[in-house]
Order: sequence, then structure tokens, then C-alpha cells
Amino acid sequence: MALNLIKLCVGCESPQQLEEWIARRLADKARMGQPQEHFHTTRMVPKRLDDLSGGSLYWVIKGMVQCRQRLLEVRPFTDGEGISRCHLVLEPELVLTEWQPRRPFQGWRYLKIEDAPADRGASRSEELPDHLRRELTELGLM
Repeated sequence: MALNLIKLCVGCESPQQLEEWIARRLADKARMGQPQEHFHTTRMVPKRLDDLSGGSLYWVIKGMVQCRQRLLEVRPFTDGEGISRCHLVLEPELVLTEWQPRRPFQGWRYLKIEDAPADRGASRSEELPDHLRRELTELGLM
């Protein structure tokens, strides 16, 4: 069964801000002559690597799952202090999702395909301001 990961996007206010951050990091890498790949470093290495093939990393922003990035590769490594870590190599493009409330948690969690929010299509809900979308989602009306 294919799996996804879910993680809090700490310090980020919106998917647009996350996109800007990704673009800035990729531009910095280009200036330094580094490979043009986007990754997120995390301490815990997923044990179910084979199940993550074809999955995504879903981002919780301001208490709501709001977007995802396709997971391309998981690269475990040991840092200079001997701590096991990994790079979650991600597709740089964000895919907006339907909003789904999530309580705070530490690190990342596995997210089953059937529990993941759907990608957001071209619907009228995209025209709503974020504060209204948040209220409607919390009330279970979206």
C-alpha cells in the first residue's frame, strides 16, 4: 500500500510563502553552483521506504493541511555528530489540497492515501479568503 508523509510547516503562513521560500532556496543553490534539487532534512528516517514510493509530503500550515509536494526520494545519512537523518527529496512545485484540520505534532507522520485530503480543483472555494475558508473547514462545511 502506498503511503504519504505529513509534517508541520513551522513558521510558514501560507502555501504562497512556502513557494517563495522554495524558489529562494533554489535560486541560492543556482548561484552557488549546487544541484537544483529541493529537499527537507529530518532527523527520523522512515522505516517504510518502499511504501513511500509514489507518495507525497503533505504540509500542515496554520493548523490545516493546505498543500503537498511529491516525494521523489528519501536519502538517509549520518551527520557530523553521528546522528541518523535523512533528506526528503521533493518536487519543487506545490499542489494545493482541500483544507483538512490537524492538531500539532512533532516530526512527521505516515499518512494513508485514503486519509489524505484531495487535491483542490478549480472550484468556487478557491475564491474564498483564507480566514473564511478556515472557519468553514473548522465547522465541517467544506
